[in-house]
Amino acid sequence: MVQFDEERQTERLDYLRKKEEEDLAATLSERYGVPYVDLSSHPINIDALRVIKEEDARAHKVAVFNITDKNLDVAVLSPESDETKQVMQDLTGRGYNPSVYMVSHASLEKVWERYKDLSYSFETKAGALDISNEEILEVVRKVEHLPDIEKLIQEVLSMKKAYRVSKILEIILAGGISLKASDVHIEPEDAQVRLRYRLDGVLTDVLKFDKETFDLLVSRIKLVSNLKLNIKDKAQDGRFSIKLGDQEIEIRTSMLPGPNGESVVLRVLLPESIRVPLEELGIHPRLLEVLKKEITKPNGLVLTTGPTGSGKTTTLYAFLRKIYTPDIKVITIENPIEYHLEGIVQTQTDDEKGYTFAEGLRSSLRQDPDVIMVGEIRDGETATTAVNAALTGHLVFSTLHTNNAAGSFPRLLDLGVNSKVISSALNVALAQRLVRRLCPVCKKEVPLEGANKILIERVLEAVPDPSYLEGVQHEKIWEPVGCSECNNTGYQGRVGIYEAIVMNQKIEEAVLSNPSERDIESAARDQHLLNLTEDGILKVLSGLTSLTELARVVDLSKAE
Repeated sequence: MVQFDEERQTERLDYLRKKEEEDLAATLSERYGVPYVDLSSHPINIDALRVIKEEDARAHKVAVFNITDKNLDVAVLSPESDETKQVMQDLTGRGYNPSVYMVSHASLEKVWERYKDLSYSFETKAGALDISNEEILEVVRKVEHLPDIEKLIQEVLSMKKAYRVSKILEIILAGGISLKASDVHIEPEDAQVRLRYRLDGVLTDVLKFDKETFDLLVSRIKLVSNLKLNIKDKAQDGRFSIKLGDQEIEIRTSMLPGPNGESVVLRVLLPESIRVPLEELGIHPRLLEVLKKEITKPNGLVLTTGPTGSGKTTTLYAFLRKIYTPDIKVITIENPIEYHLEGIVQTQTDDEKGYTFAEGLRSSLRQDPDVIMVGEIRDGETATTAVNAALTGHLVFSTLHTNNAAGSFPRLLDLGVNSKVISSALNVALAQRLVRRLCPVCKKEVPLEGANKILIERVLEAVPDPSYLEGVQHEKIWEPVGCSECNNTGYQGRVGIYEAIVMNQKIEEAVLSNPSERDIESAARDQHLLNLTEDGILKVLSGLTSLTELARVVDLSKAE
């Protein structure tokens, strides 16, 4: 007796129908002179789907299944239909070069099904990741605290791989933007991968996830950053930008090889973080008046110093915005250009092509500028050119890597600048650090006593002018606690602490004798300006920051 297998028979019929449809498409392709392709076994480039919206692709019975630069492979059901011709005309008008392929309806359905794998982001130009649409904005709105990011990423980790990698990258970036992180660190360890944000200058753990997802995530980051996917044993640097509404946010990518895989750091350049007015940086009112006077002089060199991440660039941009008017020409030489300023000419150096800070500065001087900002003085040639520019009627802003304001003078001498020229060119040397502000919601008041009291009183005794201490209380300080408002860190935002030395006759005389930092500090005492420690202690006593936080960025042992 013959058994009838209905399920097997149905599968057989489905196979025959599909084969018949594919054979028909292949036959029609010869008639139309268009190549045929069976997409059931053909890879689909997900990014190619972004060229045509899903509803338009279904309505016109077409699908873009591959893209290389501006070259497109387009699957169609009917090459000669008016709808297909209209789509081809539209793609050509948008600058694409479409190639038509004849396919079956089943092949089209396969491509259309892949639309659901598309992430919310799409590339708008080389190195631009556009996350301006509503879904991603919704992610930014959802993320208020660190646990929100962990929850969203854990939800996506449970999804299928093709979909989740782009989504995870978007959540990581959206979370960083929402929490105002300056850097995102993705670090592979032995068994897992650690995700951390740098919040207010301090690295904070977010979560750990699996290495399989990390490998896919690294490939996605390299793709949008225009880096080489196959290079894993060398450091690489790239960039891309994010459009969030009207705001374009620059992301700098750094890949560093290690024993467990490539370590990834994404620097998030938020335009709002650089738009801090000069008056809101935390500069003491007395020093602020000095600086306003120095930056409005028609010529001279203004230096700001400090380690990486101490806010030097923010200060320089605040200076530029303070003095900029439409009747002056301002040129900046940077590497990289971190933020774009309206009305100001900005140029980026490229050492590999020989376009150094010194070369950029020389070229800028031929552009008839009134004010020049040099991102960093790191060699003798740049130092000499900047000093000469300051002597020839230009106002020059720049940065130096020294620990304090006094260190600027011996540093310039080390770089080969003539000591007599320094005294004529340099207006003021500024040093700064950034300390975290105590969270106003949860900070805790504690009495000032014991070792802390001794330390603070010793610092206050050295304050150069008693008027600084008028109205300053000495009985209490505040400590961090941690709450949901500050992601349980106890801090929210940052404020600067500053010191400065203005060029005067005593400093000029000291510079001529090849001075040490101590010699310069001694010569600057009668300027009656606070040093970093004194400025920081006044901010501790006013409740802006904690003594622990101040000790993190300034060596308080010198005051003991």
